[in-house]
Amino acid sequence: MTPVRRRDLVVLALGLTLAAWLLVRAWYGDLPPLRWWLPAPVAVLALAEALGARVIRTRLQALREARAGRGPTGRDAAGVRPVEPMLVARLAVLAQASAYVGAVFTGIWLGVLAYAGPAVGRLQAAGSDTVTASLGLLASLALVAAALRLETACRVPPGSTDDEPSPGVAA
Repeated sequence: MTPVRRRDLVVLALGLTLAAWLLVRAWYGDLPPLRWWLPAPVAVLALAEALGARVIRTRLQALREARAGRGPTGRDAAGVRPVEPMLVARLAVLAQASAYVGAVFTGIWLGVLAYAGPAVGRLQAAGSDTVTASLGLLASLALVAAALRLETACRVPPGSTDDEPSPGVAA
């Protein structure tokens, strides 16, 4: 698996910003009101992935230190709870998908914000839509950052070999 290229995320977000701005400009009066809680699922996913990145990074670091014999408590590799390789692979796939989803929502919310922000003085609904779009933009950017962090945590460090036995498994 190759890491997500940041350039692809930026191009996706900018393209969708333009498309969303054009669509919102054409049909703003027909859109339902944007409620403040609409970005909440994206924010919850960003929080979950940030916590997952922290946990997986800590567990993998403890495992690497235990294999090297320099664990924080002097334990050997058998005393460290192993990390399932398939779990790490699934988290890496989740991180890559979430990075793209975050870029999509970033573009959409930025397009809405680009239209509703300047219209605050002349349209009554634009004030609350600007707040919602700002919250959505923050949540989407947080999702992209958390996903990239989780992807980084799931990487195999250079120089590690796949023929090492897992801790706690007799060879």
